[in-house]
Amino acid sequence: MADPQAPPEYKLYRTRPSLRGRRGDDGSMLDELRQAPPDVKPRRRITVGRVVKWIVLALVAWVGLSLVLFLISAQFNQDQVSAAAQAQLADGGVGIIKPQTTLILGSDQRTASTKEPGASTSGPSRSDSILLVRTGSGHSAKLSIPRDTVVDIPGHGRDKINAAYAFGGAALTVQTVKQYLGISIDHVFEVNFDNFPALVDAMGGINYTGGCVVSRINGGYKNGGFTLRLRRGTTHINGKQALALSRTRKNLCNPRENDLTRARRQQKVISAMKSRVFSPACFIRLPFISWNAPKTLKTDMRGPALLGYAMGTALSGSPPTRVLKPSGGVTLPNGGAGLVVSDAEKQREVRLFLNG
Repeated sequence: MADPQAPPEYKLYRTRPSLRGRRGDDGSMLDELRQAPPDVKPRRRITVGRVVKWIVLALVAWVGLSLVLFLISAQFNQDQVSAAAQAQLADGGVGIIKPQTTLILGSDQRTASTKEPGASTSGPSRSDSILLVRTGSGHSAKLSIPRDTVVDIPGHGRDKINAAYAFGGAALTVQTVKQYLGISIDHVFEVNFDNFPALVDAMGGINYTGGCVVSRINGGYKNGGFTLRLRRGTTHINGKQALALSRTRKNLCNPRENDLTRARRQQKVISAMKSRVFSPACFIRLPFISWNAPKTLKTDMRGPALLGYAMGTALSGSPPTRVLKPSGGVTLPNGGAGLVVSDAEKQREVRLFLNG
């Protein structure tokens, strides 16, 4: 039993060195740990400048993706015109630093199931539209040649100009146009109408402004074709409607229309497509447009050359399309009827086209 008078016993315990003691008595290390732990980085503030930078990078990436898709599609999914057609071209570059003349052709060949009167479904077909486009170095002009214009076709005598495509394809058409107008042609495009609706749909459709149109393509709905009905004014149309509108020969809404009216309507469709491509609303669709655009064309250009041409065309603006005006009609040796354009009219339009 312990003596109650004895002094109490004490045990001595040692503690670990304090944080204050490790770095001195000023407590600097403890303060440092409290203020900024070594394994935690401070968060960067979101500023207006950083947000703008992210948006610009995203836009550049989106445009870059579109360009890559365009080049891939142009390289692997595009058909080229024949070697004979390329031999007729002047090959004057891609139309950025100097003016270029391009011939755009559309065939009137239809599918085998068509019930449209007079439509060609196999073998040689005539050119449905003939358009000359002048672009590059600040120049911008369009000239349409009516398909029934009577000309001298090399090796085939006098006939409608659209017959040149049936006789010798793009090669003979280029040769005929050069001889008829006395100009050189640098490039040629043959429009593939099978893929045309897909391109318009990739744009989200287009806005067409014009008069009332009612037409039955390939026999109309009742015969397995397509019936087009457009009111007067501005209408948003899809790919099938745009193709039907471009192919309309007989407008039930206005039976007095002729081939010149049809040519102007086609140019309105092309202009509407160009305006749609460069609109803000179409920017989000740019990759889809870039992938589908080369599929609609046969041309002498591929990949980078076609891209350079597209850039030159975009910078050249969108002028109104002029049309060769016939001075009268003529009966052909085969009994058909055609249109004659006077030399004065032809020379005037060529001068405006080259210097526009």
